[in-house]
Amino acid sequence: MSIMSPPPIMEPPSDAVIPIAIAGARRHSTARHAIPLYLSIAPFYILFAIFGLFPLAFSLYLSFQKWDGIGTMQFVGLHQFTYLLTDAYFWQSIVNTLEIWLLANIPMLTVSVVLAFLLASPLVKLRSFYRIAFFLPHITSLVALAIIFSSLFSNQFGLLNALLTVLRLPRIAWLSDPWGIKIALAAMIFWRSLGYHALIFMAGLQNIPSVLYEAAQIDGATSRQIFARITLPLLRPVILFTVITSTISGMQVFTEPQVLLGNDGGPGRQGMTMVLYLYQQAFANYQFGYGAAIGWGLFAVIALFSLLNWIVVQRPGKHQS
Repeated sequence: MSIMSPPPIMEPPSDAVIPIAIAGARRHSTARHAIPLYLSIAPFYILFAIFGLFPLAFSLYLSFQKWDGIGTMQFVGLHQFTYLLTDAYFWQSIVNTLEIWLLANIPMLTVSVVLAFLLASPLVKLRSFYRIAFFLPHITSLVALAIIFSSLFSNQFGLLNALLTVLRLPRIAWLSDPWGIKIALAAMIFWRSLGYHALIFMAGLQNIPSVLYEAAQIDGATSRQIFARITLPLLRPVILFTVITSTISGMQVFTEPQVLLGNDGGPGRQGMTMVLYLYQQAFANYQFGYGAAIGWGLFAVIALFSLLNWIVVQRPGKHQS
């Protein structure tokens, strides 16, 4: 019986070795040149992972735990989310936040559109000065703004009540009355956000080609028709951006009620917003697990209203197309 020898190992031809070596050298050269590029952007991703992804993941993990910040964590599963759905104070904070958002953002967006037209008009002198003046409240410290507005809306020594006294009108307990509290907070948000959104609308107006207005005027279109048929449709992406950003910022109101009313949101918790309630539960009552659950509930509310805003704003454009 003969024993068969293994087949000989075939070596690649010499002309095939050269392309393989060239490809390997190219990959090595590409990786060597790419390393400095990756190192240049690495700080952002490292900081984002430490201060962004890790807190996000830890808050989700913490929402399933009962923890006072010092002792041992106790796993409670979905108990805190189920309790959140039945928490009357949480639902009150949602209602308060929505009421303040409506009182502040609807007038603010309406006035900011009118203000944008004025700031973009060549008939207005010193436009740069007015742009800076209207934008300054947006970059001013929120704590400073809250202190200023507390002097305006104070029940006893507020400037508004002093003006009402001079006009022989009844004084208003701004920081004790439920709607007075909401009006005071909405006025702060209105004042802080008006200039920022006006500049956004003004930038959108400046991107609309002037030939469209000239053609419409030649065709005999009125100012109302030009605004309804040209300006608003072309401003729809800007309107969508401002509505969504104002919704997100409006749902995250914290500094204004916290400085103006304290951690309890004022009498009857009428100024208790969702973020202030999160702060109260986590950092005042030391219920960090429940505070994390409130944070994810806040995320769900913001996502829901952002989606609704997107649907409402985008729907007219779909019908026109």
